[in-house]
Amino acid sequence: MPFLDVGHRFAAGGDGRQEVALVAAVSFAIGTASDALARTAPESFADLASELLPKVVNISTTQTVEGRGFEMPQLPPGSPFEDFFKEFFDRNQPEQRARRATSLGSGFIVDERGYVVTNNHVIQDADEIRVSFSNRDTVEAQLVGSDPSTDLAVLQVDTAASALTPLPLGNSDGVEVGDPVVAIGNPFGLDRTATSGIVSALQRLITAPNRFTIDHVIQTDAPINHGNSGGPLLNSRGQVIGVNTQIETGGVDSGNIGIGFSVPSNTVKDVVAQIMRTGRVDHAYLGITGQAVNSGVADTYNLPVAKGVLVESVTSDSGAGKAGLQGGQTQVVVAGETYVLGGDIIVAFEGKQISSIEQLRDAIAGHKPGDKVSIVIYRDAKKTSVTVTLGRQPPSPQG
Repeated sequence: MPFLDVGHRFAAGGDGRQEVALVAAVSFAIGTASDALARTAPESFADLASELLPKVVNISTTQTVEGRGFEMPQLPPGSPFEDFFKEFFDRNQPEQRARRATSLGSGFIVDERGYVVTNNHVIQDADEIRVSFSNRDTVEAQLVGSDPSTDLAVLQVDTAASALTPLPLGNSDGVEVGDPVVAIGNPFGLDRTATSGIVSALQRLITAPNRFTIDHVIQTDAPINHGNSGGPLLNSRGQVIGVNTQIETGGVDSGNIGIGFSVPSNTVKDVVAQIMRTGRVDHAYLGITGQAVNSGVADTYNLPVAKGVLVESVTSDSGAGKAGLQGGQTQVVVAGETYVLGGDIIVAFEGKQISSIEQLRDAIAGHKPGDKVSIVIYRDAKKTSVTVTLGRQPPSPQG
């Protein structure tokens, strides 16, 4: 599923986002109008667009990319052509020179002290980041911090206060399918383009650049394309309810087909607050892979419970591994779904019933690395409780 910035190097997860109280210095503006008004589509978005467009910025990055020469074809060991091709490619290899690659993305002001939100994949590995405002001023930006697990990043710029009008972050938990939305960004370098649509679906799962899962994602049919990455998805009150990050192309084309995805604003609030305070984001990490139990597999294999999470594998040096949680060994297929049986079945986390992997990730997200948590499991049909010290999420699911 493609990310959205023009010419970036990425071709396109985790155990959750840590909920952190926003400190007083984080001046997120929260709207107070009624939810009913947010669901009334205006006849025109003209007034809203004129107010919001100046608060969205264009982000350009440059990166040094090492040049690549010709690659010698793979030959069978001992091939009589090996020496011939080696001599030919060594003699004709062009000089490898580093080159400067550029890419474009979007972002928006989130704090009047010059903080800008965008996507991690827009600025990853950049040597230089520049932010352009609606008044045509362009300034260099400093990277405050980024979080590949949610594909978010925070920049800071030093510019005139008049250019630093924040967009308010709304409550993404209050979003409903069918709500009218506006997406603003810089598709294909066409700065401050506004498109409209509706919320098409909620609770989507997408894969972050580091291969962890981003939960609670908003799907929209508002047209978004390459270059929209990092731009806001807004409700009809002008509140940010998501950060546009990926599109689905159906594997046929690289353009918009009416399926875009936005990281929800409540995730943005938590992540941005941490980055602004410490420059980093620490996600709690249990260290298992798993799959939800359903009645089909429970009845077929006489499992002790019909709801819970089957522990399929355990990372040995994780909190789960150190606490002795056990993964399965036997792979079975039920109604076309593959399960790994024989391991522990998680049914509760800190007193909260668990029936899906998403619920488990959400429960972990409410904690920080180092927290001790109580997990109720079934092992060999016997119910027991295990205390686990949560670790820090590694750079990728493979560690």
